[in-house]
Amino acid sequence: MHDSQDPFAMLGVERRFDLDLKVLEKTHRELSRALHPDKYAQAGASERRAVLEKAASVNEAWRTVRDPIKRAEALFQLAGVKVGEDNEPKATPAFLMEVLEEREALSEARAAKDLAKVRAVGETMTKRADLTQKKLAEGFATMGNPPDRAAVEKLVPLLGELRFYKRFLDEVAAIEEENDS
Repeated sequence: MHDSQDPFAMLGVERRFDLDLKVLEKTHRELSRALHPDKYAQAGASERRAVLEKAASVNEAWRTVRDPIKRAEALFQLAGVKVGEDNEPKATPAFLMEVLEEREALSEARAAKDLAKVRAVGETMTKRADLTQKKLAEGFATMGNPPDRAAVEKLVPLLGELRFYKRFLDEVAAIEEENDS
């Protein structure tokens, strides 16, 4: 992956999972302002096109690093580890059982229209997702430069867990939304 495909390099930040998104958002805004098409209205067509491509790359980099799953995927890819649901190991039966139990609790709360219970289940899963992100951050922080591929591969199951939590929390948000309307 070269710099134009490295979202961290595109935004001028260190390749890490644990990033200060408020600082990064400011960097993104400054880059976006510097690359605004109006600033290049008098430039030649090829320069305008190059600036537009760079602006699109900056926006894509921001979309990648602000999302924990996409950020982890980028770090794995940069370390030469293939990820994606087809390349990742299946979740452990114990993890799947925990998620299934929480899903049942969510389903029961939804059926009973118990929004407080929906939120409580959501908070439990948010805490688990936060813990998984912390483990990913710690794991990536100890990778070394260049990263130790075997050590990076051991983190892949955490990405799978994070995917489960994201889908679960999306469902919680949808239930909250349907009850707000």
